[in-house]
Amino acid sequence: MTDVATSGAATGTGDRSRPRAALPALCATQITSWGIVYYAFPVLNPQITADTGWSTGATTAAFSAALLVSALAGIRVGRLLDHRGPRAVMTTGSVLGVLSLVIVAAAPNIVVFVAGWLCAGLAMASTFYQPAFAALTRWWAPDHIRALTIVTLAGGLASTVFAPVTAALADHMSWRTTYLVLAAVLAVITIPAHALALKAPWPDAPHSPVMAEQAAERAERTRPFWMLAAALTFSSFAMYAVVIALVPLLLERGYTTTQAAWALGLGGAGQTLGRTLYAALARHTRPTARTTALIALGGATTVALALVPGPYALLVSLSIAAGAVRGNLTLLQATAVTDRWGTTHYGRLSGLLAAPASMAAALAPFAGAVLVLPLGGYSQMFGVLAVLSVLASLIALRTTVRSGDGSPHV
Repeated sequence: MTDVATSGAATGTGDRSRPRAALPALCATQITSWGIVYYAFPVLNPQITADTGWSTGATTAAFSAALLVSALAGIRVGRLLDHRGPRAVMTTGSVLGVLSLVIVAAAPNIVVFVAGWLCAGLAMASTFYQPAFAALTRWWAPDHIRALTIVTLAGGLASTVFAPVTAALADHMSWRTTYLVLAAVLAVITIPAHALALKAPWPDAPHSPVMAEQAAERAERTRPFWMLAAALTFSSFAMYAVVIALVPLLLERGYTTTQAAWALGLGGAGQTLGRTLYAALARHTRPTARTTALIALGGATTVALALVPGPYALLVSLSIAAGAVRGNLTLLQATAVTDRWGTTHYGRLSGLLAAPASMAAALAPFAGAVLVLPLGGYSQMFGVLAVLSVLASLIALRTTVRSGDGSPHV
């Protein structure tokens, strides 16, 4: 592949190098993978703990362990994607995802339950946004923002679709049977989609003297890179703690599981709405200003959820607003590397950048479950999370890449 071929819309000839089925397939698999492997858990966890007697801390720790494994594995997955492409990685991840849910559903004790979630962590690293972003960035560059927006618009519907579906299934069957049904859906949709739709030749990375191997290593050591990693880490902790804690927050306030699941699900619709605005936002703002503003807005929605007790319609509106910010933050992270350091080593740099943020996201559910009691409730915990978002937005002010930082972007 030539640089022209990989550059896509810049010349018009690059469109022929793009697998036509990849974008719709990734849209379908992101909805399904996120919806089943991630968003089903907060809906089912109250039923899991009630049925098994396992503590909420223990089950949430298992889920957090999966996210931690995903963060650590994501670094290696990023390097594999740079060199080999997404087909084998994402297909294997789909198989692991199905296997992990079967283990979780059949777990006779907490040890096996944890083992199932550790397997799920490998599946997350291989099927969630990071590998999809790497694939689209290489195949669609320089028009990758449009492709990333489309796939995240679809992915934002994951909770909208699967949180209510999971709640409906759980109303008529046990949590174990619900997970088995969801595992079957995951298998039918994602395994063939990844195996058949991602077969196109993997383009060579565009050659750039600025982004040679030494330049990539230099970028990894710069202050903007690590300040950006720190800002995204604090922001991710707050954001994912809010997602997992939203259902118990509403239950604490007297709403039903179904109402809480719908609030969570409509927050996913908010993600989709927010992502429609990102391309325009990217055109009219610089990376540092965009990063700072979006993280600060995330903190504003979190503090609003902490302070507003109701009515239900207002809480749903706040969930949608929080989802809109979350949707933009997802695209912000997806484009953070290309905005500052180009596309050549996207998998490598994005894997390193995402690792601490993903670890924070991994610890967020468990930390939230542990901290809620000493803090006095979920409202107080949301207040603490809002403070973390403010701190992250202040750190984001120091993420501007300047001449000599290993990037053509200023």
